[in-house]
Amino acid sequence: MAASSNAEQTHLQDMEEGDAGMEEKDRDSDDEVEEEGMGVDISDDEEDNSSEDEKENEAEIQRLEEQLSINAFDYNCHVDLIKLLKQEGELVRLRKAREKMSELFPLTEEIWLDWLKDEIRLTEEEPNREKVYELFETAVKDYICPEIWLEFAQYSIGGMGSPGGMDKVRCIFERAVTAVGLHMTKGQTVWEAYREFENAILSTVQPPPGRIPTREEQELLKTQIERIHTLFRRQLAVPLMDMEATYAEYEEWSEHGVAETVMHQYKKALEQLAKYKSYEEALMAAEPPKLAEYQSYIDFELKEGDPARIQITFERTLAENCLVPDMWAKYATYLDRQLKIRDMVLSSHERGVRNCPWTMGLWKSYLLALERHGADHLAVSGRNCSHCFCCCVLPIWKDLRPSSGVFVFLTGVFEKALSAGFIQATDYVEIWQSYLDYLRRRVDFSKESSKELEELRGAFSRSLDYMKQDVEERFGESGDPSCIIMQIWARIEALHCKNIQKARELWDSIMTKGNAKFANMWLEYYNLERSYGDPVHCRKALHRAVQCTSDYPEHVSEVLLTFERVEGSLEDWDVAVQKTETRLNRINAQRAKVAEKEANVARQEEERADQRRRTKAEKKGQKKGPKGTRAGEKRKAEQDDHHNEWNNSSEHGTKRHRGNGDQTAEEHMVTETGLFGKKAPPGYKRPPPGNKKAQQGGAAAAHQQSSNDDDKPELRNDNSSVFISNLAYTLEEPEAKMRTLFEACGPIEQVRPVFASKGAFKGYCYVQFESTVSVAEALKLDRQEVEGRPMFVSPCVDKNKNPDFKVFKYNNSMEKQKIFISGLPFSCTKEQLEAICKGHGTIKDIRLVTYRSGKPKGLAYVEFADEAQASHAVLKMDGMCVEDNTISVAISNPPRRTAMDKAGSSRLPVDVPRQVFGSRGRGRTQLSLLPRSLHRQSGPENGAVAEQASAENAAGETKPLSNSDFAKMLLSK
Repeated sequence: MAASSNAEQTHLQDMEEGDAGMEEKDRDSDDEVEEEGMGVDISDDEEDNSSEDEKENEAEIQRLEEQLSINAFDYNCHVDLIKLLKQEGELVRLRKAREKMSELFPLTEEIWLDWLKDEIRLTEEEPNREKVYELFETAVKDYICPEIWLEFAQYSIGGMGSPGGMDKVRCIFERAVTAVGLHMTKGQTVWEAYREFENAILSTVQPPPGRIPTREEQELLKTQIERIHTLFRRQLAVPLMDMEATYAEYEEWSEHGVAETVMHQYKKALEQLAKYKSYEEALMAAEPPKLAEYQSYIDFELKEGDPARIQITFERTLAENCLVPDMWAKYATYLDRQLKIRDMVLSSHERGVRNCPWTMGLWKSYLLALERHGADHLAVSGRNCSHCFCCCVLPIWKDLRPSSGVFVFLTGVFEKALSAGFIQATDYVEIWQSYLDYLRRRVDFSKESSKELEELRGAFSRSLDYMKQDVEERFGESGDPSCIIMQIWARIEALHCKNIQKARELWDSIMTKGNAKFANMWLEYYNLERSYGDPVHCRKALHRAVQCTSDYPEHVSEVLLTFERVEGSLEDWDVAVQKTETRLNRINAQRAKVAEKEANVARQEEERADQRRRTKAEKKGQKKGPKGTRAGEKRKAEQDDHHNEWNNSSEHGTKRHRGNGDQTAEEHMVTETGLFGKKAPPGYKRPPPGNKKAQQGGAAAAHQQSSNDDDKPELRNDNSSVFISNLAYTLEEPEAKMRTLFEACGPIEQVRPVFASKGAFKGYCYVQFESTVSVAEALKLDRQEVEGRPMFVSPCVDKNKNPDFKVFKYNNSMEKQKIFISGLPFSCTKEQLEAICKGHGTIKDIRLVTYRSGKPKGLAYVEFADEAQASHAVLKMDGMCVEDNTISVAISNPPRRTAMDKAGSSRLPVDVPRQVFGSRGRGRTQLSLLPRSLHRQSGPENGAVAEQASAENAAGETKPLSNSDFAKMLLSK
């Protein structure tokens, strides 16, 4: 061993000198590059710029340190501070910043490697290497990382010359191959480094050529060769990528060839590799975080049942998906139920809560694991002093390392959980319940009083105060409306402590918190009195229940009557019957009133809906007019009616109808141009004069032809069309612009912009595609900005057939993977918001909420890949300052849209009386063109006309008065 140590020291000195020479060359090359790029002489301006940059960096460092003093859990702030301090070369402050971050969060592989390399450089001149060893021990506990283990082993080689140094190196290598040796893609590097180290030792123990080795040297040489053989055999038995090259190397190195047992193990490993290879290839082809691929890999490993491979697969998954609480919970559950190794179980729980502190379930399982494995009480509760949590618990969080086996007088996991920042009020109720369950299991109730019992009662009181103060102040609710914690406390007092009076006081407090109207609460209290109280208090509780319950009074009444049948007297029975009947009669009367009111409301809503449909139909009919009627046709029909009426009542006047000349001219006009001013259809022959029926038939044929031309079904297809709205009125050439915008969605058949009567664009249009497949692509362009306004794209639906059709494309319920941000500056863009949010997870979509004009509201929705990332973003971003605006961040939970909130429901109720102004609405001057003598309500003297007018009004039609109507009104005076 002495000879090996001397040779080993010589070899290490050569390695260190080579490394030093390489570092000097690197420094010289860097200096040369800098001189070539910047010049040897540095100007005064450049020195001033560098000093200004240093001042700006120092100011930024101070700002970050102040922000961390306010919110120590700002992960991004820690990362930015470390980068700035490293850039400025502040090594002492850099070390402190890294230590503070490591206390709160597990560090990534990159941060750990930078930190370790900096510490190795700082301690090169110091004889004490233990600080770096401790840092390595901390680093390997955060994640299973082959690179850190390899760096750890290589650093330990430098201390091999110290007493026991070689054994320490071998111990670290053994720990490394145990931790990451099964890593399919990176484990091979650790095995190769281990074999290279043993080969280097072998070269030092081999005797020089020509000298016969002693017996001790031969034994030493044989032992070292056997070590290398063992490493080859162990590695070839593990399925690793590119293990064929390792087998070829072993064949070349071994003097006696490969043993059959080694070949058998190697072939078995190749068979296993073939099964794992598809999963490894899927991981290499996938993009981070590869959660679905890792999940499939884990499921396969669980079926195979190899604990070592299951563990390494979980560790690989968590290294890339450290913010997925479900994965941590699944891993911890497997270790709890299958391996049950104390250090391994507690380490997984501790790393889980450090990565996902906002997940209550991880803290809950951590408390159970600590209790299950016999952790010290102070390690669970942390209530060892009266100081605040930040002063006592936070500074020693880094020392709570389960693998160290020390739990006495360290930080309290429960206290840490309370400060973790849960996103729901109910989470605090559950974590308190878990802690109180733990304290209850510690109490020996055979003793009348004990320290543990007093601690339990104090914890119950503290939990109620915590819910009332901290939780209600933050969430606006206690999270425990049914007072579950108080119910448990009351049951413990009654069952274990035999203190029924305290239990009754607790139940009185429960009922005063709004629970007296619920039947189940009274029955729970009744069961408690039935089990641990007396009949008097049972009867009293049931009588109070009958008077107070409003949800299920029949059930409570039945329980009271059953109780009196079993234990009550006749007088008690009469009182119970009287009270229950009185209460139920009152309840039934109230229910009848409520039902009548609901029926009236439903009837009114139905009437309003019918009235809305009729009003829409009337407005549409008045706006378009009956098909086949124009001004000329109306006028002709009125003249014919007037002519017939005056002929029938010729004794009242001598007015005659027009002669045949005018009639012939009119008939000629209809024949030549057709109704509506259109030409006669092709092949139409003019009927002979005087044949009025033929003329009417020709007009009908022309009308039918024109109607067919206007209403061709193939010209308009709503199924392949979309409706475009909220466009700017000043949009030039809307048809061309819409065609350019939507042509990428599919072939366009036609674009129909809608113009006003004076030719102005009305801000909406229709786009019809050749195929219905293009509609789905077109709807994706909804809310796209067109000349500063969001363009609304919706399906084309016939409102006559679906009058209540409304499109609201966004969800109106809780979306746990989406966050809602308010208080944003109006100048904030999607790119700026993405830069703010991308550090908290994978962003799937960002939506800035705007007005119809396109102006921002300062609100936004950001959708992440999963619920864990959204929860992490809420925890980190809430209260952040963006351009001097403090933003509020919460999980997206928009209020439900009621009937009155929907678009179009803001109209006045239909039953409100309105003044009828005709089809075109109220006129500007409201001048009446009717003579004053006729501008009065119809009385009994003109009842026929009044009945006709009332019938017309009831039908919803306004028919103009003819000349005969005016004549009748004048003659009746």
